[in-house]
Amino acid sequence: MGSIIVHTFLSRIVLAGLSGGTGKTIVSLALARAFSRAGKKVAPFKKGPDYIDAKWLGLAAKSPCSNLDPFFHSSEAIRSLFFHKSQGFDVSLIEGNRGLFDGKDEQGSCSTAELARVLDAPVILAIDCTKMTRTVAAIVQGCVHFEKGVNLAGVILNRTAGERHRSILKKSIETHTDVPVLGMLPKIGENPIPERHMGLMSDQEYTGSGHDALDALADMAEEWLDMDAILKVAESASDFGPVTQPIFSGQPAAKSVRIGYVHDAALWFYYPENLEALEHAGAEMVRVSLLDDTPWPELDGLYLGGGFPEVFCSEIAANSSILKHIYALAESGLPIYAECGGFMVLCDSLQIEGASHKMAGVFPLSTSFCPRPQGLGYTEAEVIAENPFYPVGSTIQGHEFHYSMCVSDNAPDLEFGLRMRRGKGSAIGHDGFLYKNTMAGYNHIHALAVPGWAERFVAAARKHQS
Repeated sequence: MGSIIVHTFLSRIVLAGLSGGTGKTIVSLALARAFSRAGKKVAPFKKGPDYIDAKWLGLAAKSPCSNLDPFFHSSEAIRSLFFHKSQGFDVSLIEGNRGLFDGKDEQGSCSTAELARVLDAPVILAIDCTKMTRTVAAIVQGCVHFEKGVNLAGVILNRTAGERHRSILKKSIETHTDVPVLGMLPKIGENPIPERHMGLMSDQEYTGSGHDALDALADMAEEWLDMDAILKVAESASDFGPVTQPIFSGQPAAKSVRIGYVHDAALWFYYPENLEALEHAGAEMVRVSLLDDTPWPELDGLYLGGGFPEVFCSEIAANSSILKHIYALAESGLPIYAECGGFMVLCDSLQIEGASHKMAGVFPLSTSFCPRPQGLGYTEAEVIAENPFYPVGSTIQGHEFHYSMCVSDNAPDLEFGLRMRRGKGSAIGHDGFLYKNTMAGYNHIHALAVPGWAERFVAAARKHQS
């Protein structure tokens, strides 16, 4: 596929906050579901490396959510991905992360504000107004003038205490700023979507109806937010400008291999583009599970994403036939790529709350679940050993977010594929344990940030097939 140049109008907004925990995710979910119920086709996006919020946004919008990240992707790649994933939708909603101007350094690199500039998208700021009145106007005015090129088009006031509180807040902002108040949400007694150790509880584990919870949020949005005004903000976005590249280069390859990917309640952290990249490179993607003993079809490769194996460790350990099958696949030289939770499954055991649960045993290692994060944030690694997925000497950008740690004494004796330049990894500054054609560690990657990963994976699967 050659280069394309397209100019188009895309209705779009960025929903940002002053910090993590201000309620922007709840507001984003409420807006996405309310717009969807009103008959609008919503394209959801999440800024930064995130699976759980992205999954809930997809459920709320009734459309898969894609992640946009200035750390992983060039501005051109972000614009291309956003453009193509927004086609056919009435409005695109991008949820930011952390505070609007928070980035990886004092310059705010890779911040939500930077993403808003790249997308030329108006920003709506969700503000937690707990125990605050007139000061909110100073905060809004400061955000307006802090960085050039950020179009702060409105605010949503969250966790307001009552009518008098809301009146003072609104009058203060209207008196001292030109930023419109697009709605004021009351305090809610209980988050309809409970949180767990990695943020919002997974929809896979949520005991209630996820759609009921999202509809309750949409009810709140329709009662307390000016939905028409918010939609007008999205529609006020300027012409998106030129888009010069497709998401994936070249024509899709003919399907020549079958790659399985575990997708169940235990492992489901996959960026859609990772699976799409493998399909584009010539893989038929086959969904399989760790949680039942249904025999897997014949595979030429296996992808084990992240997730919550610690929550389902008893069920995984009890499914000995599948664990033995995974071990046999690794021994046969099948190319296997595993990230975080998938890495934990490939170890000898998973330890949690004083109990040890048998895993697949591909690596003579144990992982132990801890009460605090053991690795959190962006990563950068140098490829230092031959493997099926990356050329030696290349640099891999990714991210890690794990509460478990590798506790085995013999970890240093195994072969690593990655030397960590940024981030913690699995052990002693390294990650990417290697065994035959298996590569596993805590590092997560996004396919658009590591060109060639999918093609090399498919090529390795084709080589094993022959």
